[in-house]
Amino acid sequence: MARQPTLKQLRYLCAVAKHQHFGRAAEAACVSQSTLSAGIQELEESLSASLIERNNRNVLLTNLGQDVVVRAQAILVDVEEMLSLCAAAGEAFTGRMRLGVIPTVAPFILPKLLGSLRREHPNFKLFIREDLSHQLVAGLHAGALDVLLLALPFPTEAVEVMSLITDDFLLASPNGHPLADRAQLATADLQGEDLLLLEDGHCLRDHALEACELRDSQISVPYQATSLATIVQMVANGIGVTLLPEMSVAAGITAGTDIVVTPFQRTGVARQIGLMWRRKTPRAAEYRLLGEKIKAYAAS
Repeated sequence: MARQPTLKQLRYLCAVAKHQHFGRAAEAACVSQSTLSAGIQELEESLSASLIERNNRNVLLTNLGQDVVVRAQAILVDVEEMLSLCAAAGEAFTGRMRLGVIPTVAPFILPKLLGSLRREHPNFKLFIREDLSHQLVAGLHAGALDVLLLALPFPTEAVEVMSLITDDFLLASPNGHPLADRAQLATADLQGEDLLLLEDGHCLRDHALEACELRDSQISVPYQATSLATIVQMVANGIGVTLLPEMSVAAGITAGTDIVVTPFQRTGVARQIGLMWRRKTPRAAEYRLLGEKIKAYAAS
């Protein structure tokens, strides 16, 4: 009887397909490059098929390799769902859970959440991955993550979402800026301002502009950054103004600066924070319990 592919080999193949590079795929799989290469070679031998074209510069999948990757990804998701099914059969928060979180939420919610979960459920193993929304959603569909904590809406399919928190946007401006003297602001006040934003790929940028009903043509964006902490320091040094989530201000992101934080007059200048999970997961009830805990922690 021919040898059947192992789950480890399928994971190696999916990693190569994702990264298009043996070294990066091996790093993502937490193995040496030689181990990954040997695993791929064994997979090809067991299938009696060539899945990858190798040359000095690129790693390309053959047409058959692309089809096998699609099947492999589905198999790996099914295996994770089986593990989730077994975990869901027991008491909630007793097994493991892999939570993906966006960077503009993680530092402001996770410390309190993790501390409380550890005290209340000492046998619960929560693994955290912090990344941009599109990477997290890809990981969710690939079975690499169980549930996501991110800003909604995010366009994708075959998922369920649970809205948890309305997180208002506040304008952060340097002390002495004309807008810093106002008790409240209209979103139209931002037109023509040097507005510092996160770079493309961060959903906070899009949600902030949408909430303020602003188009790129109505504002000046002199600089972009990869983190809110960097933007806060730029504002503190008079380079421009920015929009900060209220949860980041409550967590003290502007502490130690003379930045003035101002609310907006109308309601709805906000983003929605929620959970997302695969629609067919057997652990939906547990994820809803997690959502209720996050809401309680955020309100405390």
